[in-house]
Amino acid sequence: MVIDSKLQLEVAALGDLSRGELAARWIKTYGCPPPSGVRRELLVRAAGWHLQAKRLGGLSTETRKRLAETVRGVGINRSGKAPGSAPAASNETHSDAKNTEAASKPRRPLSKGTRLLRDWNGKTHVVDVTAEGFLFEGKPYRSLSAIARKITGAHWSGPRFFGL
Repeated sequence: MVIDSKLQLEVAALGDLSRGELAARWIKTYGCPPPSGVRRELLVRAAGWHLQAKRLGGLSTETRKRLAETVRGVGINRSGKAPGSAPAASNETHSDAKNTEAASKPRRPLSKGTRLLRDWNGKTHVVDVTAEGFLFEGKPYRSLSAIARKITGAHWSGPRFFGL
């Protein structure tokens, strides 16, 4: 895709704007102030993306659908918070216990016989799901987190480590 030289100049000029001017562009574009602590570089990139999207069409309908499905899949609401996360403002209430419980459950049910594969430091690790839990290197484990800790030597969320 060819970008016209006028657009290229406009995008390049964003680097000369002050942080306040970039924040004002963010507010105009997204309807809220930028997140606290956001780096200036992100403000420049966001403004550049928005300029280009306005002129060249932005994300395709298919991409927007896939992003919406992904957001629903990870349980993030329109405020950008995961269910059960701590409130950002004092007038918000904590999510009820049901939402907190739902956020901690595995996203995909694992049936007996499922095999999980994870490449880590050049080695492929294989975990089999059993009726009692998980089998890794011939030893039974009750949680994926214990297996992730064995593989990495550090605390990991097992479901996250295995991409669930």
